Amino acid sequence: MATHVHRPVTSQAVHVDGLTRSFDGRAVIDDLRLDVRPGEFVALLGRSGCGKSTLLRILAGLDRDIEGTVLVPRRKAVAFQAPRLMPWKKVWRNVLLGLPGKPERAVAEQALDEVGLGHRSDAWPKTLSGGEAQRASLARALVREPDLLLLDEPFGALDALTRIKAQRLVGELWQRRGCAVLLVTHDVEEAVLLADRVLVMDGGVIAHEQHVELDRPRDIADPRFAALRAGLLERLGVEATPAEAA
Repeated sequence: MATHVHRPVTSQAVHVDGLTRSFDGRAVIDDLRLDVRPGEFVALLGRSGCGKSTLLRILAGLDRDIEGTVLVPRRKAVAFQAPRLMPWKKVWRNVLLGLPGKPERAVAEQALDEVGLGHRSDAWPKTLSGGEAQRASLARALVREPDLLLLDEPFGALDALTRIKAQRLVGELWQRRGCAVLLVTHDVEEAVLLADRVLVMDGGVIAHEQHVELDRPRDIADPRFAALRAGLLERLGVEATPAEAA
């Protein structure tokens, strides 16, 4: 029996118990348990096909063919790797897509200003750079005032420099907004850089949990940072190089 409930944020922003999701008789998620506290930043790592994105889609309410219990806040938003902007709508109109009622343009412009894209509110999506398009996607998520922000590899298609800027932006937005964040990523360094807690998914369950007790902003040259990164790489079956383990 499946339960997917919207509820007010209380002691947990996310509560998942006994979650199972099967495809063609194969359990991609198998009796999974997960709690995320209000305001906590959690990163989810795992090999391709381990069920990370499936879990995120379930939390977003996009996949309800499940067994188990999933409790999430009513106010939630999701940003995917592909910005998914409608090319026939200007940027500010894309930000307001799906909002109930008739929100004013000023609502969109406030969110665009917050992500540093206010000057592009009248632009067409095809004129945006990759980084700008991803910021527009973040603005569309933030305008919903979420208690839970779900990010599915949002920086995966960006070049290295743009990715660093986007990571910093997400960290700043999270600290300013105070919402819970679940970030699905393949990038171990990104997970340690941003998260309070890093989870490794394997075999359809959360196989490992790593608390990241480093001051912010974090320094990738810090030996403690390198040790955490090396340990997580090992959990993922990747042997760290001498430089990474140093």
